[in-house]
Amino acid sequence: MEERFPVKTIGPTVPSMYLDKKVKGDNAYGLNLWNPNAGTCMKWLDVRPNASVVYVSFGSIAALGPEQMEELAWGLKGSNNYFLWVVRGSEENKLPNKFVEETREKGLVVNWCHQLEVLAHKALGCFLTHCGWNSTLEALSLGVPLVAMPQWTDQPTNAKYVEEVWRVGVRAKADEKGIVRREEVELSIKEVMEGENREEFKRNASKWRELAIEAVDEGGSSDKKIAEFVAILNKEDK
Repeated sequence: MEERFPVKTIGPTVPSMYLDKKVKGDNAYGLNLWNPNAGTCMKWLDVRPNASVVYVSFGSIAALGPEQMEELAWGLKGSNNYFLWVVRGSEENKLPNKFVEETREKGLVVNWCHQLEVLAHKALGCFLTHCGWNSTLEALSLGVPLVAMPQWTDQPTNAKYVEEVWRVGVRAKADEKGIVRREEVELSIKEVMEGENREEFKRNASKWRELAIEAVDEGGSSDKKIAEFVAILNKEDK
């Protein structure tokens, strides 16, 4: 197979609206696992200051244990930043009692949202994520610094790249029980949002956004490899 169809790396496969803006109407993946609270999220973000919001999402599969959920909740509150937290309906019962009410002035908890729209919003300051590859790639493509809280599979590797290779954020450290405590959540958010490395994280994230746009633009690496692949297919048909 490799001799007939050499491997071609393409991407990022983020809708064109968020990168080169050359494909009219290409502004979404066309599929949502759950009904997003799109209007609520955007209206809430629209009235927040630039770069002031922590977006929190653990994707469609990862499920935090009750203890970790509680530590994350109080860590978000303790950071004293605005936050938009995606908590799937199946996970809502793990939220601390009265947490939503006690944090209403600073936070918004929703069941689902259009993640790309959130990541592209000017109010966003950082993304606290499990570092699933899709979420990581979207954040890099949109130039958003990260707080990594990996759970399983490839996520620890992705988190290592976030912190040590790409230098676009930090990994929140778990204790001996595998729990990221509220103090660590708070510290990690503050490091990315207001710490001494904040500008470096923003600068590096912006660099990766520029590289993503360059790759998918006309004549970019992804564009060229797609053209090469199509040429191979056309040659095989003749």
